[in-house]
Amino acid sequence: MTLRLTNSLTRRSEAFEPLQAGQVSMYCCGVTVYDLCHLGHARSYIAWDVLRRYLLWSGYQVTFVQNYTDIDDKILKRAAEEGSSMEVVSERNIDAFVADMAALNILPADRMPRATQSLDAIRDLIGELQAKGAAYGADGDVYFAVMKHAGYGKLSGRDLSEQQQNADGRVSGSEEARKHHPFDFALWKGSKPGEPSFPSPWGPGRPGWHIECSAMVRQELGDTIDIHLGGADLIFPHHENEIAQSEAATGKPLARWWLHNGMVNVGGEKMSKSLGNFTTIRALLASGVSAMTLRLFVLQAHYRKPLDFSAEALAAAATGWKGLNAALQLAAQLAAEQGASSLPEPASELADSRRRFVAAMDDDLNTAAALAVLFELARPLRALANRSERGDVAAAGAALALQAEARLLLDLAGVLGLRPEGASGQEGGAGDAASDQDITEAIAARQAAKAAKNYAEADRIRANLQDKGIELIDKPGGLTEWLRS
Repeated sequence: MTLRLTNSLTRRSEAFEPLQAGQVSMYCCGVTVYDLCHLGHARSYIAWDVLRRYLLWSGYQVTFVQNYTDIDDKILKRAAEEGSSMEVVSERNIDAFVADMAALNILPADRMPRATQSLDAIRDLIGELQAKGAAYGADGDVYFAVMKHAGYGKLSGRDLSEQQQNADGRVSGSEEARKHHPFDFALWKGSKPGEPSFPSPWGPGRPGWHIECSAMVRQELGDTIDIHLGGADLIFPHHENEIAQSEAATGKPLARWWLHNGMVNVGGEKMSKSLGNFTTIRALLASGVSAMTLRLFVLQAHYRKPLDFSAEALAAAATGWKGLNAALQLAAQLAAEQGASSLPEPASELADSRRRFVAAMDDDLNTAAALAVLFELARPLRALANRSERGDVAAAGAALALQAEARLLLDLAGVLGLRPEGASGQEGGAGDAASDQDITEAIAARQAAKAAKNYAEADRIRANLQDKGIELIDKPGGLTEWLRS
């Protein structure tokens, strides 16, 4: 079976064939580094990490690029609130992003360009668009003329008469008066007093959000790439605008496949910082949720479908991970004792398991079906691990007969980015000491859960801290103090 992916551009499932045989170019829209990443980011980046791992496992050479948006109004706003600078806010959150992705076992991108380091490419692209009549200047700003691009709306399926004005929330009222069409968008923004700025042929200013990605795609991977990735919330206007400006400049398709992941929902609403119902990756991990539990939770749903976040769903994933982790630990122990190279090839009766795993992944990355294969392979290893814990002396001999299962389980789990975790697979027990920072972040996560009326999650975080000997004391005004027993 050939890998088939659902292409948002054509709205069809299509057999994947890269531009160059054996080589895949991928670009993933990265974070705007004004705050910590939340579970919605984790969902997206885990999904694309699995795609990348599967392509590599399947024998492709993959070049994976993911950007940092480190010039943006949101970053400037956060810097003003803190009395710091755009650079300070960006660097702090880039460091946090790197740590969070590593914790979730997400492979680092091959290249991670920043908008601030791509200004020449951005200015060049804007200049080309202006020279072709697809962009125009207005009082130090430069705008893309959407009416000049005949294919505008082909990704989102909307026409200009149906577009929601200011859909990206990055347009001010004063900008509207300078535009030829209400849906023209800024390529370059003239600087305002007191704001950081960069030189350009149009005067000091900074690039618009959409042009940054178009310029970085071309700078790192060329005019046309195989796969462009992002969340479904980026289809319009961000990806629609990327397509318009890139294709107006080059006359070539920007990407052959556009893949979009579904949103994480809390109580039926999309998890987002603007709604205040988000939970950061860092706070979740600090609250006692293991990184692999979080990864398993994400992979249990198809990447294109909504993912409903709740304490109950997370607890169910923790239970599932405990059993799978026990099997993976035993498999890793066998590999370490016998040497990976000396483990036998999977027996013929296991060939069907591998085929079913590949069929699931080839079916638009059906990770839920792929996980079912892992749990089947894990069952005898988990049972053997339980026997060993009970002191069954015959377990050691039985382990030799499961070396093929162990090898295959480790191999397939690695495709999904799942790895053995901890000494026992437990998610932080009473014996785990919590640092002051862990406690502070867990309290922040609990406060966020309460604000979102997710009281079950708030109670779970409190109970987890109690198990670690931490007593919370809620004070008037929303303050929470804590004592270590």
